[in-house]
Amino acid sequence: MVEIRPFSGIHYDEEKIGSMEKVITQPYDKIPLELQDKYYGKSEYNFCRLILPKEEERYKAAEERLHKWLKEKVLVSDEKPCVYVYYQEFEVLGKSYTRKGFISAVKLHPFEEGVVLPHEQTHKGPKIDRLNMLSATEKNLEPGFMLYSDPENTTIGIFDEASKDEAEFEVEDEYGVKSQVWRIESPSKIKKIQEVLKDQQVVIADGHHRYETAVTYRDQIREKMEWDEDSAFNYRMTYMVPVEDPGLVVLPGHRLLLEHEFTEEHLQSIEEYFVISDVEDVDEFLSDNDDTTAFVVYDGKKYIGLRLKGRSSIEKFFPDDYSEDYKSLDVVVLRDVIFEGIMKTGKLDIDETISYERWAEDALDKVKKRDATVAFLVNATRPEQVLKTAKNGERMPEKSTDFYPKVNSGFVIMDIGKKQKLL
Repeated sequence: MVEIRPFSGIHYDEEKIGSMEKVITQPYDKIPLELQDKYYGKSEYNFCRLILPKEEERYKAAEERLHKWLKEKVLVSDEKPCVYVYYQEFEVLGKSYTRKGFISAVKLHPFEEGVVLPHEQTHKGPKIDRLNMLSATEKNLEPGFMLYSDPENTTIGIFDEASKDEAEFEVEDEYGVKSQVWRIESPSKIKKIQEVLKDQQVVIADGHHRYETAVTYRDQIREKMEWDEDSAFNYRMTYMVPVEDPGLVVLPGHRLLLEHEFTEEHLQSIEEYFVISDVEDVDEFLSDNDDTTAFVVYDGKKYIGLRLKGRSSIEKFFPDDYSEDYKSLDVVVLRDVIFEGIMKTGKLDIDETISYERWAEDALDKVKKRDATVAFLVNATRPEQVLKTAKNGERMPEKSTDFYPKVNSGFVIMDIGKKQKLL
């Protein structure tokens, strides 16, 4: 059972900071050094100074800065518990979208409980870093991102009604993404949202590391003190989006092999399972074949189209415990059939033997510069595939999804201090 609750969010006082454009950021793991410098130059109150401080003792710096901003009332708390409607308007690949969702407190469940489900594999490093930050600040500084199902559009109707009012915050980021935030305080409306989600399983779209970190932190605190179900550390601030939302965009994660060569012998073996063709327009080929499994291979010399002949022919490459949904994923076919089955790559390690690119032109450019040996361009995984796979208890290969755009950081913070309670 999914349990969501409103919370009294902590947010900037615009009168103190001048403009939200000066303080909002990309998520901490999407801030390279040059962007970190840019954020620092924007404002002494930029949110990057909390989520990714430059100081060597970054966790201590974040803790001290947070307390200072609260004391100076640069950051203030809402008086009433709310859920926060959050819309993002953006353009990508020549089309305009509005992604619609809401931010609330979501009760934490370890994955084995089958309530909150992962869809990708994760790494150890980021979990340690975020656990240190969570322990120092006792705040959810950034929201996670989850998917739920709402075929009747009940929640979207509530959000659209709220969006008729003037937004509490409205700002455009450096990538041209326009964010708008509204509060919903009405207990009856919040209850309707809770009713839609209560019997569901929800799936993490983005923020696996931060979710697992929150569960670890919860367990550590439970061992040290008395607690009850209303204790705020039992929950995680989360951005929730219905999988039916037309604005829920997933971009492809194109694969680049960094060491393994793609040979004529590989192509001859692939021909047993795929129709092979020369490709002139990469985007057109992938778009025309988005109803099946298809790839474009670029080795620096030519573009080769691969279109799967039939699924029965590749069954031998899959373990018996794969579900039909999992075997239909393009990224699984690419990994199991072409990489491991035909090219014999073995396990590929991120940034050592394989890397990933969001944009096709960037992937192709790396091969042209010989920063990679070969590029495999793919179609994007569909949101409904993410939901089905996760509910089957399976995890997709790394970088199978790229939900676009990223959720901006700096609009709202959730206090999970040891004495903090949720209503």
